[in-house]
Amino acid sequence: MPKSNKTGWERENRVVFDDIVIKYDKVRWDYPIELFSDVIKYASVFEHAGLRKSGKAIEIGAGTGKATKPFLDAGYDVTAVELGVNMTEFLHKRYGSYPNFNVLTSTFEEVTLEENNYDLIYAASAFHWVDADVGCPKVFNLLKSGGVFALFRSNWDPSGNDELEKDVQAVYDKHYYNHYDPKERPRKTTKMTQEELWEPSMIFKGFRFYDMEQYGFTDIKKMFYSASRAYNADDYIELLDTLSDHRSLPDENRKALYRGVKDEIIKHGGKYELNNLYQLYMGRKP
Repeated sequence: MPKSNKTGWERENRVVFDDIVIKYDKVRWDYPIELFSDVIKYASVFEHAGLRKSGKAIEIGAGTGKATKPFLDAGYDVTAVELGVNMTEFLHKRYGSYPNFNVLTSTFEEVTLEENNYDLIYAASAFHWVDADVGCPKVFNLLKSGGVFALFRSNWDPSGNDELEKDVQAVYDKHYYNHYDPKERPRKTTKMTQEELWEPSMIFKGFRFYDMEQYGFTDIKKMFYSASRAYNADDYIELLDTLSDHRSLPDENRKALYRGVKDEIIKHGGKYELNNLYQLYMGRKP
C-alpha cells in the first residue's frame, strides 16, 4: 500500500470528534487548575472601580467543555463556539443550568459575533483546527482594548518503561508508518528544552501560526505546567482513537495498530503512563 501524503491533522478532520463525544470526554486529558488561575489573573484588568476578574469570554472549539467550567465559575459570560452538533448537545446538557453560558454551533471562522465586545478569547487544544489567517485577526477584532487571547495545549510523551515504548514503536512502524511518512515522526517534548518548545516552528505546530505579535498582540506570556496520568490498556486505546491522525488511518491499519499496542501494554504490566506538558500562550490587545 503506498504511503499517504497526508498527516491526518488536515483541517477537514476537525469534524471527526463529533462521533465520539462520550469517549472523548472520558479519556481526554484535563488541564491543571494553576493554568486556569494564571489565565484569569492575567485577564484581570484594573478599572476605576478596582480589579475586575470577569467579563465576556469566547471559547473556541469547546468540545465537551473540559476548559469551560473554571471560567464560568470565575464569573465570565462564556460563549462557546463548537462546530459539532453532538458536542453542542453535550455542552447544553453539561452547562445549560449556568445562566452565564451560551453555545453556538459553528466554526470560529464563520460565526458572527460583535466586535470590540469581549474580554477574553481562549482555546484549549483546539486552535490548530482554525485557519489562523482568518482566526487571529478575528480574535483581535472581537476583543476589547486590553482583552486577552489565551491558547493552551497538551504535549504528551510516554514515561517510565523504555522496553514498553520500544515495543509499541515497533507496532507503529508496522501499522502506522507504513501509511504515514516516517519522516513526520514527532519529536519527544521530554527531549526538548523550554526554549525549543517556544521556537516559532513549534508554536506553528501547536497553534498554526508563528507568533502572536504578528497579529498585533502585546504583553506576551508563555508558561508551562506538567502532570502525569496512567491508562489501562483499554483506556489508552480509546485515547488513541480520539486522535484525528489515528482515526484517519485505513480500517485495516487502525485495527491492527490498536490490537498490537494493546497487546504490548498488557504484556508489560497493563499500564501506560503519560507525561503531559501543557503550554499556555497569551497576549493582549493594546
